[in-house]
Amino acid sequence: MKRLFLTSALSEVANDIAKKIHCKGLKLAFILTASEVEKGDLWWLRADREALVEMGFDLFDYTLTGKTKVDVKNGLINADVLFFSGGNTFYLLQKIQESDSAEVIKEFVENGKVYIGSSAGSLIAGPDIYPVRFADDIKMAPKLNGYKGFELVDFITLPHWGHEDFKKAYLDGLINSIYNNDHKTILLTNYQYIEVKDDEFKIEETIHSVKVE
Repeated sequence: MKRLFLTSALSEVANDIAKKIHCKGLKLAFILTASEVEKGDLWWLRADREALVEMGFDLFDYTLTGKTKVDVKNGLINADVLFFSGGNTFYLLQKIQESDSAEVIKEFVENGKVYIGSSAGSLIAGPDIYPVRFADDIKMAPKLNGYKGFELVDFITLPHWGHEDFKKAYLDGLINSIYNNDHKTILLTNYQYIEVKDDEFKIEETIHSVKVE
């Protein structure tokens, strides 16, 4: 069964997701590739890692950078769960393309490995990452060849809806992008997550609330 949990900020919804997975002892690959070009204090990356450890996962860090298709297959074959972190979605996709690993990841998930995404990790699970050009710096991926994601779901997840730090990105173009693509689009707050089982999905919300301005 294909199973995914797509989030804007994993740390904010980890407790709810933990109720739906028997996390203890499961081996989780913390794929931090998207964060490699981010600057400053990556507190959000640490928060997600700490949340996953608290959930009970046996976590190990992994990057697609510099890997081949065979490397990725061998490196992730023993993981029960694949976690794709936040960061620059364009850079992440470039590294997926360079490692030729998209089909490997897709096959793993379709064969039963749980997929958890946070921000960029949620967007890359969909069919197209182009709308995020208003939030992520595409210059970080000068060798990018197209914008197709994993296509594990048939909708685009736009994260951090309602968060003040992303208000400008939404007003500058993310909102308009919804009307200029052929895919379903979900605006996801930091306190919501999308649970996917095979070809069905539902949006869940934690006990937190967020004000959309």
